[in-house]
Amino acid sequence: MAATTDVKNYKFNHSMIRVKDPKESVKFYEFLGMSLLKKLSFPEAKFDLYFLGYDAPGGAVSAGANLWDREGLIELTHNYGTESNPDYKINNGNVEPHRGFGHTCISVDNLQAACQRLEDAGYKFQKKLTDGRMKHIAFALDPDGYWVEIIGRKPVEETEGVKETDLKTYRMNHTMLRVKDAEKSLKFYQEVLGMKLVRTHEAKEAGFNLYFLGYGDEKQNTADREGLLELTWNYGTEKEEGFKYHSGNEEPQGFGHICVSVDNIEAACERLEGLNVNWKKRLTDGRMKNVAFVLDPDGYWIELVQNERFTGQANF
Repeated sequence: MAATTDVKNYKFNHSMIRVKDPKESVKFYEFLGMSLLKKLSFPEAKFDLYFLGYDAPGGAVSAGANLWDREGLIELTHNYGTESNPDYKINNGNVEPHRGFGHTCISVDNLQAACQRLEDAGYKFQKKLTDGRMKHIAFALDPDGYWVEIIGRKPVEETEGVKETDLKTYRMNHTMLRVKDAEKSLKFYQEVLGMKLVRTHEAKEAGFNLYFLGYGDEKQNTADREGLLELTWNYGTEKEEGFKYHSGNEEPQGFGHICVSVDNIEAACERLEGLNVNWKKRLTDGRMKNVAFVLDPDGYWIELVQNERFTGQANF
């Protein structure tokens, strides 16, 4: 294993959300076409982790790769006992005063058919295709009330009237986080974590910008990608003294972190140390010596984990 690190080898591996009842949550994400790729149990610490992702050959870009050599995974964290606690409720990141994380997003073949299939199965929507002005996106609700954006990879006019949808073509496209200061966040994700800015959408009349970042080929159509990060910046928040987004890790909890897998965990952490990042957990802290957590400018947690392809050894 090389003693250096190259951001060209980094991958936006997964986004973690806490769930109340893993059976219901796994069922929902499997209904969206994902496969349960791995379950890690930590009974002594009283929690389990479920890693889900798209795995169809010819569909998902990461299909068949080892868990840490993929992009666009969702990690569900279940703390034992929450499923039978009537008072336990997740913070989905979209309700004041605890906004921060916004949604995950699935890109599909035929948008109308994909949304109809979810509706027919009894799943609820935050926004149906027919709601509001934006007729080309929908937001489904998972069992905990997290928003899952559904977008089409073809123009909506082209898929109007199409009744079939093929789950094998679905991709986990992006994760959205709200940021206070776009300039600071873009600098961090590009210069510190090595992502590239692949698309910017300015909605000046509505007062916000969207920035899509990721690793790999920035020329690829964003709707065809997996594992992008969408930063939402609402104009003026950078000037508001005391303004802060909720990281999801203080009460009330919900979203936990995003995770980047790297070629050499020690060298990557050393590089970040040299860039004076803020640490939540260094490699040497705590019991888990194979993961680290840095903080982005808004205090969101970013996990760093070894990509096993570069070591040939299992992380867990």
